[in-house]
Amino acid sequence: MTNQTETHAAAAPECFCRDLGSHISALFGLRSDEARQHLRNARIEMLKAVRSVIDARIAELSRTPERGTKVPIE
Repeated sequence: MTNQTETHAAAAPECFCRDLGSHISALFGLRSDEARQHLRNARIEMLKAVRSVIDARIAELSRTPERGTKVPIE
């Protein structure tokens, strides 16, 4: 019987965050559910950080540059 994490990991594409968590788990032999939850939350936060960087760059590129300056004519 596979748990939900194993099923999701098999269906998900390769991800640096997921691989890092797996390496840390293997390195320290993490078997507690609490540790797994912390690593899962860390992956989510890393992805949110990447999303924020991408959103900021999109906003920067989407701004239309100002053309000249407006001078009132009397």
